[in-house]
Amino acid sequence: MTESPFGATSTTDDVLADIDLSGHVAAVTGGTGGLGLETGRALAAHGAHVVLAGRDADKLAAAQAAIRDQHGDASIETLVLDLTDIASCRVAAMSLLTTNDRLDLLINNAGVMCTPFGRTPSGFETQFGVNHLGHMAWTVPLLDLLSRSATADSPSRIINLSSAGHRFGDIDLEDPNYEHRPYDEWEAYGQSKTANVLFSVELERRVGPLGVRSAAVHPGGIHTDLGRHMTPEVLTQLKARIAQTNPDGDFSWKSIPQGAATTVWAATTPVLAARAGVYCEDCGVAEVSDDPTASAGVQSYAVDPQRAATLWDRSMEMLATA
Repeated sequence: MTESPFGATSTTDDVLADIDLSGHVAAVTGGTGGLGLETGRALAAHGAHVVLAGRDADKLAAAQAAIRDQHGDASIETLVLDLTDIASCRVAAMSLLTTNDRLDLLINNAGVMCTPFGRTPSGFETQFGVNHLGHMAWTVPLLDLLSRSATADSPSRIINLSSAGHRFGDIDLEDPNYEHRPYDEWEAYGQSKTANVLFSVELERRVGPLGVRSAAVHPGGIHTDLGRHMTPEVLTQLKARIAQTNPDGDFSWKSIPQGAATTVWAATTPVLAARAGVYCEDCGVAEVSDDPTASAGVQSYAVDPQRAATLWDRSMEMLATA
């Protein structure tokens, strides 16, 4: 992993201690709680104008108030965005474009985990539809503004939250929506998190030359509302999977400020100013490793450029029908 003065126990405030984001605009999905709220708070505390996006207007207002309670001069606006609804994703993007003349940081933080089998209103499998396709529908209309906001010294950035859970399943490019195979919630979560990494790889290829850097982030294990669908049986399965890759029992949960630290690191570090399209963890760029017992690193299938390009094309085809 790349050397960094920060690591697994660093917090958002540690990472941003010497950084001034005045004049920057940042949009954060899933901004009503957990990692998204902490990411928005930390960016606002260091001068950024933050657009908190989420599907519940009341929760957005509460999140905005919570940040202002801590930082009275925080510049915060809210935006309703429902990632299950492709039309909402597009409307939210257009709304952001009408209220802001620049966008420096796009933090695609929201997500769902291990949901029972279901489909979005457009017919997409829920985890793939929310974690990947919803974010793609929201992101693509914003690419031009991101590129226009970039400078040679300060590239814009797109940070897509993935997970070590990408190891639970490669993406099935022939059947991403489980139309022809049995559903498994962990496999489906894994393929959606793999899609987040592949999306970052292809974004870097397409818009990196325009000054828009993209990276995927594994925040670590954190207790948040992301796990709200976990039954006791599913939680037992998770603990068993963790034990397989941590036979010495060295796994430890992170606090929310520690979990969001890699996100704000990836959004601001000079390391990614000229090199991106990577997977980050513990405030550093992870190595590619296909070791099934490894507790760190990214699987090679998740950073394969050909698979990234194919996923982009097939995702655009699916979105065109939504």
